[in-house]
Amino acid sequence: MSTIWQPEITQGQGPKYQAVAHSIRQGIDAGALQPGDKLPPVRDLAWQLQITPGTVARAYTILTDEGTLNAEVGRGTFVAPPQPARVPDTPIEIDVIRHRVGEDPDPYAVNLFSPHLPCVGQDKLIRQLFADVAQEPPSGIMHYPSRENSRPAREAVVRWLEGTPLGPLGEKDIALCHGGQNGILLCLQSILTGRKPAVLIEELAYPGFRRAAEMLRADVVPIAMDAHGLIPQAFEQAVRAHDAQVLCTSPEVHNPTGGFTPTARREEIAAIARRYDVQILEDDCYRMGVDRAPTYRMLAPERGWYVSSIAKTITPALRFGFAIAPEGKWSVLRRTAEHSFFGLATPIGDVAALLLSHPQIDALAQETRRAFNAYVQRAVNVLGGHDLTWREDVPFLWLRLPLGWRAGAFCQAAEAVGVQIRSSEEFVCREARAPHAVRMAVNAGVSIGSFEAAMVRLCQLLDNPPEQISV
Repeated sequence: MSTIWQPEITQGQGPKYQAVAHSIRQGIDAGALQPGDKLPPVRDLAWQLQITPGTVARAYTILTDEGTLNAEVGRGTFVAPPQPARVPDTPIEIDVIRHRVGEDPDPYAVNLFSPHLPCVGQDKLIRQLFADVAQEPPSGIMHYPSRENSRPAREAVVRWLEGTPLGPLGEKDIALCHGGQNGILLCLQSILTGRKPAVLIEELAYPGFRRAAEMLRADVVPIAMDAHGLIPQAFEQAVRAHDAQVLCTSPEVHNPTGGFTPTARREEIAAIARRYDVQILEDDCYRMGVDRAPTYRMLAPERGWYVSSIAKTITPALRFGFAIAPEGKWSVLRRTAEHSFFGLATPIGDVAALLLSHPQIDALAQETRRAFNAYVQRAVNVLGGHDLTWREDVPFLWLRLPLGWRAGAFCQAAEAVGVQIRSSEEFVCREARAPHAVRMAVNAGVSIGSFEAAMVRLCQLLDNPPEQISV
């Protein structure tokens, strides 16, 4: 049923999206909103409160992620029924799960190398948009890409990023690219100068940073980390010891550990970068929920570069990403992109512009997060007794192996029982020592039962390490 609830937001409740979320929670606590009640559409509530639709959408996202609201594609947003948390404090008994999936667990081979998105309706929408573009392409069918005909796609990116703490942002600051990895390469091409510059990365880092830097013949220098990310003192020492021009980092969702760098630590890093004139390239491709801290582009607007894509929230198939330059450097990034490939294929830009502006897209992204969360919960229920790092809004888990297992041997044993995972060795520099750990991405392309059975097989391996450790 629709509700006649009237929200109120007042000053002193922090950012407006938090005030909206707080008002909805108050309405639920007071009984004005009952389980099953339908919330106003985003644009209707935004008009009523005289705020932007993106602010309301962000509040709805927060409440959906925490389970207060349910978003149903094509129907709207509803108050969720009260229910206990799905993930228990202690792992569920493995014998119970073994019984549920059978004494001979599902032998279906499960690839956990990279996240695989669920189909929650975005496939049908993308097909329809391609059909619409084919009938009447906004950018024409006989023209080169240009700044002008790609403007709608850049404006759609600005709308998509509304609420992300990036500082002042306009469509001119954005370069469209072929996915996040291409965006990283474009930024490094725009930054690096000299015969042998140095690129700094975290000691455990997304391999794409290293590969892009090596393509540009740069030295790659790993920096020590702790539980909160990059260690500022180690960063400063590396800057002093090398011709460091840029730091590549993933502070919001660290790949591969799933860690998070808090605001105070980011401020320390930004201050050091400013002191030694080092650029900061932030990869935000794995973030699926709301930012928990300001980006480096906001903290250091004169040197903060930002890269993301739709690969982890909508689809990786379109290869649609975006790189954002610091203040005053958009022309450098634009020239780099145009000199590299002129621009995205115009049909891709047209489809992306329609997709990111579509009224269903926020609900579809929410459904993707909810589906991933269900898989993460199953993994935690099975493997929670081991040294596991996970977050509900991150589509991978980081598992530190018990004594008796090395990363390479565990990956081989896992593949032998039909589960493919990534060793920590893939996330360190070639000469570095890797921890005994593995990364498991969520594959929502297989049934949740097959995924859970794969977790059981991994748990059986963890509980039975080899007697001898290879030297």
